[in-house]
Amino acid sequence: MPTPTISKEQVVEVLKTVYDPEIPVNIHDLGLIYDVDVDQSEVNVVMTLTSPSCPSAREIPASIESRVMKTLGASKCLVHIVWSPPWGPHLISPQGKKILGIVEGEPHDDAGLDGDVNPPER
Repeated sequence: MPTPTISKEQVVEVLKTVYDPEIPVNIHDLGLIYDVDVDQSEVNVVMTLTSPSCPSAREIPASIESRVMKTLGASKCLVHIVWSPPWGPHLISPQGKKILGIVEGEPHDDAGLDGDVNPPER
């Protein structure tokens, strides 16, 4: 049986079915996915989490691996968690912001979450 050739677009569509249980936006639109690499039937996903103390830090990668392998027939799916660059609300897609009620240009309390890890000088 020949191994399936999987496209990056197919993987992204599967990623859009995975949600952080605490947030009503899929992980792709939430901006957690940094890269997807596909080599025939092997998939590598580079992602981050909303914080290092995310309670779903094991559940989300396991869900990605399971769904990509079952849905697309991937022979392997590895999820790599990275912390740089840090996640922030600026990474949320326009669709995700709409779901969360974030209006572009409207100030919202995301101090320290926008990738600016150095506080302003006083």
